[in-house]
Amino acid sequence: MKILLTLVLALIMSISLQAQDFAVLSQKKQSEVIDQWLGERLETVLPKVMDRAGIDMWLVISREYNEDPIIKTLLPSTWLAARRRTMLLIFKPKSSNEVETIAVARYNVGEHFKKAWDPGEQPDQWKRLVELIAERNPNKIGINTSEDFGHADGLNHTEYELLLEYLPKSDHKKLVSAEDLAVGWLETRTTSELATYRHIQSIAHDIIQEGLSEQVITPGVTKTTDVVWWYRDRIKDLGIETWFHPTVDIQRVSNESKEHLRTFDNNPDPEVILPGDVLHMDFGITYLRLNTDTQELAYVLKPGEKEVPQYLVDALVVGNRLQDILSTNFKTGRTGNEILKEARTQMKSEDIKGTIYTHPMGYHGHAAGPTIGMWDNQGDVPGSGDYPLYPNTVYAIELNAEVYLEEWQKPFRVMLEEGAYFDGEKVIYLNGRQKEFLTIPRQKSYLKD
Repeated sequence: MKILLTLVLALIMSISLQAQDFAVLSQKKQSEVIDQWLGERLETVLPKVMDRAGIDMWLVISREYNEDPIIKTLLPSTWLAARRRTMLLIFKPKSSNEVETIAVARYNVGEHFKKAWDPGEQPDQWKRLVELIAERNPNKIGINTSEDFGHADGLNHTEYELLLEYLPKSDHKKLVSAEDLAVGWLETRTTSELATYRHIQSIAHDIIQEGLSEQVITPGVTKTTDVVWWYRDRIKDLGIETWFHPTVDIQRVSNESKEHLRTFDNNPDPEVILPGDVLHMDFGITYLRLNTDTQELAYVLKPGEKEVPQYLVDALVVGNRLQDILSTNFKTGRTGNEILKEARTQMKSEDIKGTIYTHPMGYHGHAAGPTIGMWDNQGDVPGSGDYPLYPNTVYAIELNAEVYLEEWQKPFRVMLEEGAYFDGEKVIYLNGRQKEFLTIPRQKSYLKD
């Protein structure tokens, strides 16, 4: 029993030290940061995006277990879901630069949405909502319905039908899609969020490097799925989350390996990692309600090798060049489709073969904002591809460059993805980008032949 207790304590200490190494905040501190950010966003982001969308009232209505994606970004940190039926009413009078935030609920929804319903005085929650709307007499009432963004389409059918039933017919004409408002709210980052986003991306980079190393991988023994599950365990040990199951796959010289023909929904069975393999991983974490999405590459050194073969180094240069081509075409007001078209025209002029499938990032991993290509569609993307680029937004710069390797006698995909911030003039990587292969094992400077 004593030995078992010692082992448990050692494990707890190990996990604690790991968390300290990555500077992950305690649950309490995370809660404080999330609530502080929410207050800042309601004061600074929300008035601007409401004016931009031309909407002076926004209704966000959800029932427990069927939450609108938007409501989850408005709830306090200690609310993990809506409670019963949660109604939030947001109003911005023309004469004010501030917004009024009201909870049509039995209790306050955190510090910022004050309750405005007393069931003892008005037993019907919907009637109380209509009273509050009438008192403010808005010009446009935004509701979360959208053809192009699932993030902005969270008002379910029942809630919509009930809203129409209770709202006077004369006000039905005021109901409009809040799509632009919802997307603007989701995509716009504050100064505080951006300052921390770099740190979140650095945590992701550190975990990736740890997994793609000899600490986790023993060539000839370790399988790709072993690494995948190591990532899942590591993330959980650190007290953070992932928003999708990671992938680790192999590109290798063998003619039997057809990875260049592989699609995203057709990954091979688990493979044993061998010297000479190029490992590609796709990985994302969720921390402080923000998400990362990162793809990086590692090379497994062969016996006697001390560095990555030059032909692979050169291939990565092509991938970095394609990143530059894409990022220099980010211009405020351009749609995702326009950015894609300009980038593809430039890459073709430089004789680069590749695919661009870049997406916004923030409250969601695949977030709201302009879609810039799809892995299976390099033409216009109707709807989300027509949405314009705005400043203070974050993207996963995701793409691949296809380079034919004479040494392999087949194409090689340089698959890259890095988080980056658009400040209105230029794209800035949150924590840098991969410009060199990780090596397995890492080379130790003190070891000589």
